[in-house]
Amino acid sequence: MTPKYWPQAKRELAHADPVLKPLIRRHRSYALGSRGDAYQTLARAIVGQQISVKAAQSVWDRLLAAVGAVSPAAIDAMRVDALRACGLSERKALYLRDLAAHFTGGLFDLAAWQAMGDEDVIAELIKVRGIGRWTAEMFLIFYMARPDVLPLADLGLQRAIQLQYGSGRKLSERRMRAIAACWAPWRSVATWYLWRSLDPIPVEY
Repeated sequence: MTPKYWPQAKRELAHADPVLKPLIRRHRSYALGSRGDAYQTLARAIVGQQISVKAAQSVWDRLLAAVGAVSPAAIDAMRVDALRACGLSERKALYLRDLAAHFTGGLFDLAAWQAMGDEDVIAELIKVRGIGRWTAEMFLIFYMARPDVLPLADLGLQRAIQLQYGSGRKLSERRMRAIAACWAPWRSVATWYLWRSLDPIPVEY
């Protein structure tokens, strides 16, 4: 489901940033989407850590073929070697099982997180083995639909900013933050459109 704020965010970003304006126009038929499942969002982000989108999708497809539906109970029931046979590293297989245990054990209070700020949710998530700031930011964007997340550790976002604002040159984090200042309070939306500049087909977590 597209967030209710999306039309307003598009208008304000197009007005605030002349670089984003044509990207928003070019990709107006698409919008942020989520599968609406908290475990799957985090699991897909873990699978996608430090590999390409294409490689991550391949691993995810093999995982789906093995379990039918990726759920905490299904992953909890799988052996580590079976998860590795899907293309996961041993470390990521253990991360998915540990994450599944948090869900089956009721250790996450998703309802309470709705009332928490972004940094507080991130602080809760990074307590879990295998979840760092980038994974937590993907959860904020794709599951919680938070509008103002800036995942500067994301290599795709870095590349898009360098191409769109720096003629392909490497930019410092300080410079990228300065460029992104005018995107607030819609930095998640700006990020999503910059991803589209690299790959027009949206990724859903």
